[in-house]
Amino acid sequence: MLLERTALQTGDGPGLAGSTSPANSGTVASATSLSCGRSRPHICFVAPSTWPLFSGDREIPVVGGAEVQQGLIAPALAQRGFRVSMITLDYGQPEATVVKGVTVHKFCKPDEGLPVVRFIYPRLTSLWQALARVDADVYYQRTAAALTGFMAHFCRRHGKRSIYAGASDMDFVPGKQDIAYARDRWLFEYGVRNVDRVFVQNTTQLERVRDNFGRESAVVPNCYAPPAGARADRGGYILWVATVRAQKRPEILLEIARRLPQYRFVMVGGHDHDRRGIEYVESVRQAVAALPNVEYRGFLPYVEADRTFDGARVVLNTSSYEGFPNIFLQAWARGIPTVSFVDTRSRAPDGLPVYDIVDDVEAATARTLRLMRDDTAWTVASARVASHFRDHHSLEAAVAVYEKQLLELAGHP
Repeated sequence: MLLERTALQTGDGPGLAGSTSPANSGTVASATSLSCGRSRPHICFVAPSTWPLFSGDREIPVVGGAEVQQGLIAPALAQRGFRVSMITLDYGQPEATVVKGVTVHKFCKPDEGLPVVRFIYPRLTSLWQALARVDADVYYQRTAAALTGFMAHFCRRHGKRSIYAGASDMDFVPGKQDIAYARDRWLFEYGVRNVDRVFVQNTTQLERVRDNFGRESAVVPNCYAPPAGARADRGGYILWVATVRAQKRPEILLEIARRLPQYRFVMVGGHDHDRRGIEYVESVRQAVAALPNVEYRGFLPYVEADRTFDGARVVLNTSSYEGFPNIFLQAWARGIPTVSFVDTRSRAPDGLPVYDIVDDVEAATARTLRLMRDDTAWTVASARVASHFRDHHSLEAAVAVYEKQLLELAGHP
């Protein structure tokens, strides 16, 4: 399940929880068993909660879109001859373990340390030590968090290059990021201003970086590698996949389900791990119980959630804002049309949107109904999203952009 999760907080908010799921189990080996040349720059992904997904751990019930993207890009770059490292939280894994060609280092445990004090010790102190231990040429960090500023400062002090990759359109609206503490927002915005390069997901983000931070950025596409046999189901259900939180507006999905009782709806997604998140998802469960055509499956590990797309005819996104939803890529790779309240500015060669963009429940219901009952409209929409995915969001297409950006940033020909 590709869920755009809120950024890791290095403050004292609700935990440094990880993300789950399998990302191609892959080989795990000792770092000493591999030898890496230095013909290409050494890149390190500063990705605190990526270990569970990257290693295939199915026990930690959180999945993040940023983690999924890094879990795809890091090994793909290793296959292209880059030396690749990753720094994650300590979930009990050995230090310097190699997974799919990527050497994974660790810093503190997710909940280690005393409230307030742990912001400095052990979180930032152990992260600083890990950054120095890896000694990469380029450091890459994704999603808005205090550690963006921390990484940028480390790189400036040690003569390293740094990249921040945006995950949400709100990352680049000062004071509006999904970050709990003003201190952490200040550190994040310091980081955006001081990293060597900013990667964005769409032109909305590009414009916000220019307008609000006074600098240029590079549009770098999200990607997805569909499993063998991935497909759409023309007789399938309407699928909704997201973390169940207010920003994702599951109540809109439920209202559409009330208006379309003849169709089956499937919801997949866990909740934020705090009191409000638990209470919110419970209210959603109660609303679902009154709708016989809606099935709520709760949290599913990545591979299991990904399989739910194989049973879908339409994918629905009801978020108030996003960056670039990974669920779009899971759908489009299978030729599943999408209906969404967010506009990623994805355009076909004819200049028209690749998918159905709506701004109210009435329009969303009408577009969903048409795609469910009109096979001709569905076939045209399916071909459109599948073609766009192949041209812009395949793993090969995205890695080519990363390769160019990294070589340029590191000064390699």
